[in-house]
Amino acid sequence: MINRTVLVGRLTKDPELRYTQSNAAVAKFTLAVNRIYKTQNNEADFIQCVVWNKQAENVDKYVRKGSLVGVEGRIQTGYYDNEQGVRVYTTEVVCDSVQFLEPKNAENSGSQNDYSQNNYQNKGNQYQNNKYEPQNNENPSRENESNTPRLDDISEDDLPF
Repeated sequence: MINRTVLVGRLTKDPELRYTQSNAAVAKFTLAVNRIYKTQNNEADFIQCVVWNKQAENVDKYVRKGSLVGVEGRIQTGYYDNEQGVRVYTTEVVCDSVQFLEPKNAENSGSQNDYSQNNYQNKGNQYQNNKYEPQNNENPSRENESNTPRLDDISEDDLPF
């Protein structure tokens, strides 16, 4: 069986860091992930994520509302009974890896942007235009990739699906 997911999105609010009774760090956050359409519909999914231990502390330390991150992990479902006795079902991504996709001093990160769930769809293409492109000297191991096509160069008509 395979249960893997890879997401790239922006945090809708600052991560929430807590510690278990055994002193294990756990951070929860919500990612706003664009749905891709050929038309100009700008819809997003808001996906709950959880990360553990040292990565949880790093997420709490280095990312804020609006930060662009990539996560890799597995989908986990569960349930609990609320105070009224109603069963509530949950779905979240348990992250094995969280990658920070913008530099720490990025102009478009942090509290300057409003990525709340209520305002996300009203912002239009602003979210797609916040791109970080590293310079060649930032990662010397990628200097010879100039012949590799970039995602920006690929048309949707070129895709097989």
